[in-house]
Amino acid sequence: MIDFQINPSKYNHWKLEFEGDVCRLIMDVNPDATLAEGYQLKMNSYDLGVDIELNDALQRIRFEHPEVKSVVISSGNEKIFCAGANIKMLGLSTHAHKVNFCKFTNETRNSIEDSSENSGLKFLCAVSGTAAGGGYELALAADEIYLVDDGKTAVSLPEVPLLAVLPGTGGLTRVVDKRKVRRDRADIFCSIEEGAAGQKAVDWRLVDVAVPRSQFTDAVNKRAAELAALSDRPGGQGCELKPLTRTITDSGVEYSTVSVEVDREGRTATITIKTNDAAMPADAAAALAQGAEFWTLRMTRELDDAILHLRANELEEGVLMFKTQGDLDAVLAADAFLQANAGHWFIRETIAYYKRVMKRVDMTSRTLVTLVEPGSCFGGLLAELMFAADRCYMLEGQFEGDDTPDAQVALTAMNFGTLPMSNGISRLDTRFLGEPESVEKAQTTIGQKLDAAACDELGLVTEALDDIDWSDEVPHVIQSRASYSPDALTGLEANLRFAGPETMETKIFGRLTAWQNWIFQRPNAVAEGGALKLYGTGTRPTYDFKRV
Repeated sequence: MIDFQINPSKYNHWKLEFEGDVCRLIMDVNPDATLAEGYQLKMNSYDLGVDIELNDALQRIRFEHPEVKSVVISSGNEKIFCAGANIKMLGLSTHAHKVNFCKFTNETRNSIEDSSENSGLKFLCAVSGTAAGGGYELALAADEIYLVDDGKTAVSLPEVPLLAVLPGTGGLTRVVDKRKVRRDRADIFCSIEEGAAGQKAVDWRLVDVAVPRSQFTDAVNKRAAELAALSDRPGGQGCELKPLTRTITDSGVEYSTVSVEVDREGRTATITIKTNDAAMPADAAAALAQGAEFWTLRMTRELDDAILHLRANELEEGVLMFKTQGDLDAVLAADAFLQANAGHWFIRETIAYYKRVMKRVDMTSRTLVTLVEPGSCFGGLLAELMFAADRCYMLEGQFEGDDTPDAQVALTAMNFGTLPMSNGISRLDTRFLGEPESVEKAQTTIGQKLDAAACDELGLVTEALDDIDWSDEVPHVIQSRASYSPDALTGLEANLRFAGPETMETKIFGRLTAWQNWIFQRPNAVAEGGALKLYGTGTRPTYDFKRV
């Protein structure tokens, strides 16, 4: 089983050093500490295990160290910054693992950029030695890149000439969209093995500054301090991210607020979020004192872990069903508390984390179905799970023989821009792309508790069904989706979910991840004579040169 829970005491590949308001995030990969057998992580190359640690380190900087205002990403090996994703690992991995690996890496890089934009953290990448492929892509996620100018240190994206694949974590998109490298120069850069060094890398905007080795440390320290001065992070007490309480069984995972039930025969998984201990504290300071037990943060961490667990370890459950259970008023109180205290750094981080987890839900390659039943509590931030779904069904009335009160839904300001999708707009704006008047009409209901008929009229659900139609329609939808080709559904869902504006994020996921998915199956890359299989053997790959 791949476990996404880790803490600094168990890191094999990263070191965290804190100096006042600057954190040094040092990549020092242990070649023998691999996630699977059959390869070594030489030259600061990485596998999913390295990225799991990086994701954890970033979360701890955000939550545990509010005194940190800038982060310097560097290497523990001055001869090599990072050689990128381990090629032997890619050659040995299943197709599903390669794609999930690329997706998680994408999300982690995006979280660096999100924390720069929304959390007051600035990132400076100090590149000493070669930064190739995924190594340069890590640098590209930072706000600025400083490069040692010694004739040896270079940045490169050599996947096309060497491996017959693409830079899989957004490298191509960030070069032209983020760093705005001229297209013809980008074409040259991505077509050669050696990349670019020194002043040429600066002139082509591949890095920001090239500094002689003798001056490099001082230049990096000076710039890290300047970036820290731009931050509004307050310092003070942090929030320790204690280990999650969870029980993993053959039939699912049980957390304190989230329950995952796996039906392998039906190829489905049900995720239920509960309002256990959802009472809000008096103020933001009291929420911080609760730390990782603060309900919204606890629920967000548990939902995040559940999604990652299903992605990595339950590959055949093609339909994810979302349910909620508990007190709608408690959810609305939690939502109101977040909005009222959004200026406090801890609450700001909690909202930003939930936003990222909802994006992870959007990006999960499974059919998403939300079921709004009696006893549910889809309000405000939890209502986002209705709008993230490919289909959402709501029961009208009660189930026969069950006196649980009718389901109700309540919208809040949180549903109208606080939690945008990767396309930069809300899920309701995306849902009603051609009918903005529907968004406006829904907005007028903020704070009201809406029954199934009202939700149906507003277009907030796919369909409102009575208990007789529910027992016929919902199982049919679930069973039919579980019977379709997962490849076809992944393409269908990804194309339909992200209507509206295109952003760097949607390009990275919609283009690169999809194309990488296809390229990773092509014989030129993965056949016995393909580039990924033969890399490092001295034997040139054999290509089928037909363009398709």
